[in-house]
Amino acid sequence: QVQLVESGGGLVQPGGSLRLSCVASGFSFSTSAMSWYRQAPGEVRDFVASSFNGGRSTNYASSVKGRFTISRDNAKNTVYLEMNSLKPEDTGVYYCNAQTSSYYDYWGQGTQVTVSS
Repeated sequence: QVQLVESGGGLVQPGGSLRLSCVASGFSFSTSAMSWYRQAPGEVRDFVASSFNGGRSTNYASSVKGRFTISRDNAKNTVYLEMNSLKPEDTGVYYCNAQTSSYYDYWGQGTQVTVSS
């Protein structure tokens, strides 16, 4: 049974930081591409960041490049998203995504991030 469990969301002031975690189980984590997406109210779900090739490669949306860092610990089956210099427009539900080497796609339940003063 595949599970992706996100945590670490919350309310933060503009300019603040948060670290999201996603613990995975039920599939081959180290060979899977792990990504973060976010969805603002009334908007489509957007790509934020991806870690692939076992963590040797990363990719970011232009809106978060230089502020967010994706990392992973393959021994702990966990992917992280370090978010710095947060802006109100970063508000949304953040979802963890796994794409396996067989191209199966899995999603977590999401964690809310609210950036507001």
